[in-house]
Amino acid sequence: METSRLPLSSSIRGKLISAGYTSLSSISSVSSTDLARDVNITDTEAFEILKMANQISGSSSCNGGSSSLVNGAKNAWDMLHEEEALPRITTSCSDLDKILGGGISCRDVTEIGGVPGIGKTQIGIQLSVNVQIPREFGGLGGKAIYIDTEGSFMVERALQIAEACVEDMEEYTGYMHKHFEASQVQMKPRDILENIFYFRVCSYTEQIALVNHLDKFISENKDVKVVIVDSITFHFRQDFDDLAQRTRVLSEMALKFMKLAKKFSLAVTTKYTEGSFQLALALGDSWSHSCTNRVILYWNGDERYAYIDKSPSLPSASASYTVTSRGLRNSSSSSKRVKMM
Repeated sequence: METSRLPLSSSIRGKLISAGYTSLSSISSVSSTDLARDVNITDTEAFEILKMANQISGSSSCNGGSSSLVNGAKNAWDMLHEEEALPRITTSCSDLDKILGGGISCRDVTEIGGVPGIGKTQIGIQLSVNVQIPREFGGLGGKAIYIDTEGSFMVERALQIAEACVEDMEEYTGYMHKHFEASQVQMKPRDILENIFYFRVCSYTEQIALVNHLDKFISENKDVKVVIVDSITFHFRQDFDDLAQRTRVLSEMALKFMKLAKKFSLAVTTKYTEGSFQLALALGDSWSHSCTNRVILYWNGDERYAYIDKSPSLPSASASYTVTSRGLRNSSSSSKRVKMM
């Protein structure tokens, strides 16, 4: 249960959410003294909130929480087939798709990092377009949520990539007409832009509130197949004197993204820059386990490369890519494109 649903005054709920206590589990895991200090309320108020949270958690458990856990058991063979059948979103760079096992995986959280200007936002925009490729063309036919914390989303660039995507599908259709029966391209660039739900976030409190609202929003828009956060740590580099609080807030947020990915079978892609990567390192083990896959983008001379830094199923590998006016594409130096580590 979310903190926003507790029978409390709006001011108290706002203080709890701003302090990082966005769920009952996060509240129940601290003492009343720590809660009072973090939220700036009295010890008596903190005690009553803890009591309320524990009562509601206990009631939820008695009403089927444990039976749900037992009934949710799976065998490893079925899990393997589920993993192999997971849909993936192409990056439009076949060399990059190759080391990613076919593209960005749904039901996973993928973190993309690197220095400024390496192409992180370009990848985010590319994914928000490519997730909409119709199923008859090998895509997911989904929609995208784009959470922009830095103000770096460029709608003109999204239009360029959307136009290129439609042209690629039309070219494919022309090829198929010569050899096989082909599907007609019904999608237009305007349709692609209309299917990108854009959220501009200007503070960490707005970011927390939005993440808490995503479950409901995606439930109402079930075609959403990717959530892009550009970037997740931008608003957490300052205004946080209490490092433990910052860690707790970001860890709670990461957990929510993981639950969303599993619940709705969608991909979550987060971004960090070189500076915020140092913040991520400072957050310790709790943050290092917050994503399923981590891809680091870097320069090698004049060429851009992507490196699989962390993944439970993919081997460490690197591939070159380039950013063109049409979006991501393979690098011209094909002999160095993919290197297994």
